[in-house]
Amino acid sequence: MTHRLFLSFAVGAVMALGACSGGGKGDAPAGPAREGPPPPPAPETVSSRPNAGPGEKLFLAKCAMCHGPAGMGTGLLARRSDEPLLEKRTDLTPELVIQAARMGIGNMPAIPRGEVSDADLQQIADYLSRNTKEAAQ
Repeated sequence: MTHRLFLSFAVGAVMALGACSGGGKGDAPAGPAREGPPPPPAPETVSSRPNAGPGEKLFLAKCAMCHGPAGMGTGLLARRSDEPLLEKRTDLTPELVIQAARMGIGNMPAIPRGEVSDADLQQIADYLSRNTKEAAQ
């Protein structure tokens, strides 16, 4: 009986799609093509940066999905910071990065030790704070 129900649902879905697709000869000519939003930037990954150091690789693997150019965290962070991309900020200290990661901040949840070890988080924090050190020199 379950198979018949599924088959009935599948046939109905195909028929509904066919009815909605239009495409008949009597359709009005299409208007000018509308442009949608621009495509999102390509995500930053370890494979896109083969020469990344250890902290950078960890950032790409653990953080860039939200804090990279294609991540949702950058949009939220842009409301609070002049530079939403963590890798480009010059005001990050390792202590701030570690506290924000462990405690959570704003919409960002706390990152538990089971997800990112203290040693790995220290490498990420050191990598992100390097811009502060470089700007001071």
